[in-house]
Amino acid sequence: MTEPVIDVLARSTAVALWTTLIAGVLGISLGTALALARVGRRGILIAIVNTGMALPTVVVGLSVALLLWRTGPLGDLGLIYTLRGVVVAQVLLATPLVTGVTLAALRQLPRELPEQLRALGANRIQLVLRMWLEARLALLAAVMAGFGLAISEVGAAMIVGGNIHGHTQVMTTAIVETVSRGEFGVAITYGAVLLGVAFLVNAVLALAQRRGSSWADG
Repeated sequence: MTEPVIDVLARSTAVALWTTLIAGVLGISLGTALALARVGRRGILIAIVNTGMALPTVVVGLSVALLLWRTGPLGDLGLIYTLRGVVVAQVLLATPLVTGVTLAALRQLPRELPEQLRALGANRIQLVLRMWLEARLALLAAVMAGFGLAISEVGAAMIVGGNIHGHTQVMTTAIVETVSRGEFGVAITYGAVLLGVAFLVNAVLALAQRRGSSWADG
């Protein structure tokens, strides 16, 4: 029992970390670009991001599966029923979330901050880095939110990955399978491990926020 749980947890963690890395880079970049864009140009884009944050995971999973299917437009990539395919689907789910949280965090900064930095001679890169520094705790929360979505998502992982034992089965799809077989003890074990991971992520976030607040106060 122990080794299968560890194997499934390792796959889940790997998928979540890759998803978080890619979605973090894309989401923070897009959120920053939207925060710095002119108001008239970002309305539609913000609406798209907000819509993306509410997309049903099974719809995203189905869409990605149709694209990656062997007879689909991207079938030659061979990503259907692979962990890489699951990462693709979860990146599409996590990126709008990270983007939205990033945008909200940067819009909470003083409105005069960008102009003040430009007046001091800061170029665009320096401006962005300073804004990220000011909103570092919120950006960390955005990344952690992306990780939380990736580690707990089931619909897209089931459809795109296929829940193949020893290959694409992750914690959430394993729980669904064991419950469907009536193996509630095994499902509870998987669930407890998943809750432990969620608690650990939240503990890391809380610790980072506490240290960040202490650093700012000091």
